[in-house]
Amino acid sequence: VQLQASGGGLVQAGDSLRLSCAASGRTFNGYTMAWFRQAPGKERWFVAGISWSGDSTVYTDSVKGRFTISRDNAKNTMYLQMNSLKPEDSAVYYCATRSGPIRGRVKLYDYWGQGTQVTVSS
Repeated sequence: VQLQASGGGLVQAGDSLRLSCAASGRTFNGYTMAWFRQAPGKERWFVAGISWSGDSTVYTDSVKGRFTISRDNAKNTMYLQMNSLKPEDSAVYYCATRSGPIRGRVKLYDYWGQGTQVTVSS
């Protein structure tokens, strides 16, 4: 099982980025997917999650209205559209998946990608 995150980069405050997470190695039918982020010296933190069908999404408060999570099950790929980026959004972004409902705890996720760096300059 592999999750491959991509799309990070260095942008200015107010810019946009779209992250992708491609899954391979098995079927993820019924699996929830999520994005977490981790800044230097801080814990990994839940950003957004999406159910298998895409009908249910959850966001941490600091990104509501700016970030949009989506998925394309035919392509086994999840996305995170990030708009109006702020310096405090700078972190390594990780994608993860679990066989249950959306949850915010790191330990509840079974598989993880390697992370992609997002840096937002002021």
